Amino acid sequence: MAQTTASIVTYHTPLSELDEAIASLVGVDKVWVVDNACHTPTRMRCLQYGPRIIYIGADNNGYGAGHNIALRAALDEGSDYHLVVNADVSFEPAMLSAAIAYMEARPEIGLLHPRLIYPDGGEQYTVRLLPSPIDLIARRFMPRRLFSRRLDRYELRSARGREISAAYVQGSFMLLRAAALRQCGLFDERFFMYPEDIDLSRRIAASGRWQVVYSPRFEASHHHHAASYHSARMLGIHIVNMIRYFNKWGWISDRFRRESNRAVLSQI
Repeated sequence: MAQTTASIVTYHTPLSELDEAIASLVGVDKVWVVDNACHTPTRMRCLQYGPRIIYIGADNNGYGAGHNIALRAALDEGSDYHLVVNADVSFEPAMLSAAIAYMEARPEIGLLHPRLIYPDGGEQYTVRLLPSPIDLIARRFMPRRLFSRRLDRYELRSARGREISAAYVQGSFMLLRAAALRQCGLFDERFFMYPEDIDLSRRIAASGRWQVVYSPRFEASHHHHAASYHSARMLGIHIVNMIRYFNKWGWISDRFRRESNRAVLSQI
C-alpha cells in the first residue's frame, strides 16, 4: 500500500480552520504542521492529535520553505505521495484515497490537482496558463471588462469540467508523486510566497517524464483568503516574488511558456 504524507504551513491560522484541514487527512500516514509563527496555541492543538500529527515551529522563510521542511522529511522516510495543502482547504477523506488510486493507475502523473470550489459551491479557476507579465498586470490592476477575453483564456474558464494536462496549478492542493519530486526538486525557496507553485508545476511539466494533471473528478473546498487583495504588505510581497519569477524564466522570451500554453489550449 502506498505511503502517503501531507504538510500544512500555518501562520496564525485559526484553530477551527486547522481542525477542519486535519479532519480531511484522517487516512494520511503522517502530517507535518509547519508553523511559521511558532504560535503556542497551534503547537498545543497539534499535540492533542497524537504522534501522527507532527508540529514544527519554524522561522518564517515563506510558504515553499515551510513545506520543504516536511517534504525533505517525507522523502527521507520513503513516502510515495505527499500532499501539499492549505489550512483553508477541506475535503472528504475518501476523495484523497481515490486520487492516490488514480495516480497509482496512471504512473505518468507527477502532480494531481482537483477541482476547487468556494464553500458556497462557486467555481475557482485554479488551473491556468503559464502567466506572462501582461496577464498578471491585467488580472490584478485593470478593470476585468477591458481584458475579459484574455483573462478568461488565461484562467482556462472553458476547461471547466474537463481533465487536462497543464503546467500551472494552484499550490493550495498539490498531490505530488515522490519520484517526481526527487527528479524535479522541491519548492524554490527564493520565492517567499505566491509563484512557488507556478515554478514547481512548470518544472514537473517540463521534465519530459511527468504530467501535471487537473482532474475535476476530484473535488475540495477552498476558502481562498487571497491575502494580497486585502493587504498592501502582501501585495508588495506578491509583486516582488513575481519579479523574481520572471527574472528566472523570462519576461518576454519564454519558449516553454509559449509551447506549454499552446498544448494546454489544444485540449479545450
